[in-house]
Amino acid sequence: MGFGQGLSGLNAASQNLDVIGNNIANSGTVGFKASTINFADVYASSKVGLGVGVASVNQRFSIGNISTSGNQFDMAIDGAKGLFRLEDQSGAIIYSRNGQFAPNKDLYLVNAQGHKLTGYAPGSNNPAPIRVPIGNIEPNATSRLDFPANFEANAPVKTGTFDPENPDSYTNSYPFNVFDSLGNSHQLTQYFVKREGTAEGESAWDVHYRLNGELVDPADEPTHLRFDVAGRLTNPTEAVTLNIATPSTNSPAEPLAISLSYANSTQFDGAFTTTPTQDGYATGEYASMSVAADGSIVANYTNGETQNMGSLVLADFNNLQGLQALGGNAWGETATSGQPLLGRPGENGLAVIKGQSIEESNVDMSQELVNMIIAQRTYQANAQTIKTQDQILQTLITLR
Repeated sequence: MGFGQGLSGLNAASQNLDVIGNNIANSGTVGFKASTINFADVYASSKVGLGVGVASVNQRFSIGNISTSGNQFDMAIDGAKGLFRLEDQSGAIIYSRNGQFAPNKDLYLVNAQGHKLTGYAPGSNNPAPIRVPIGNIEPNATSRLDFPANFEANAPVKTGTFDPENPDSYTNSYPFNVFDSLGNSHQLTQYFVKREGTAEGESAWDVHYRLNGELVDPADEPTHLRFDVAGRLTNPTEAVTLNIATPSTNSPAEPLAISLSYANSTQFDGAFTTTPTQDGYATGEYASMSVAADGSIVANYTNGETQNMGSLVLADFNNLQGLQALGGNAWGETATSGQPLLGRPGENGLAVIKGQSIEESNVDMSQELVNMIIAQRTYQANAQTIKTQDQILQTLITLR
């Protein structure tokens, strides 16, 4: 008479309850992956069987719900394939699905355990810890100004000499800020003067330029715009270049060379309108950071500009079940898992990133409660076999 089978069943059911309890306890843990326990029968040399044993405890790497957190540094892996690659305090590499990050005192992005998030720097394929941008973005001198405009077809022709101080000597004016190499702002004003066309059906406009009130006309001559009878711009066919040797007397900025294009300008019956754009901007302070779906890390600045600071790196494994659970929502590489397959989000089948979001635990609470009831009944049934064995043994002992 033996109690081994029932005892092994009690141990197995107890471990099953431990796994279920751990799942339930971590139902609110960000990035947690629920576990399931697998059993195997034990036979050895016995024909009857020696009971049950725990074969393995596997984690389910299914996707948890994605919820918005609002934290600029939070990110969620929106897909099954991919793990964040982290560097712990000793320099060892570990992996996680928990995307809750914040800058530490050295401005590196770290999780709650202090593990640094890694990614690719611009132009590099070697993963390194990601650091929050600091300082100002470098200013960019204006080198191109696109000025598509509609010129009033019925505006009266001006016959006198142009004088920027006399509004009656020009038809329209438009001030626009441009920037030098140090980010200083300068006001470039264009004065448009309608003239008599030199060819039949042609409309002519002269454009005079003043930077901070100083003449900057190309070769000291105004630019001549020409429109045909359909209101289409026929001249100039290429951009006009404004060369400004000294944009500012108080700042050692480099000379300005602005390519000014009037492409897509028209002359129709209507008011003078324009929507100019340029490529220059002043310096700006770092304001925030965002992460795109492809893992691009973008720094946002107070001047409205953005700068690409690199990209996240994700890791995948041929055998996720071979990873070693390290605690703190982290796993470590093992010989069973194989080497990590690294890449940028969205590449080679890897998942994409959702910024300002987190991946919730994938624990199904209702399923876990059902599993708990089944495990409890299994425990009771195994206890009953031991009780029955005891009663039979007692009967044998009391035989006379």
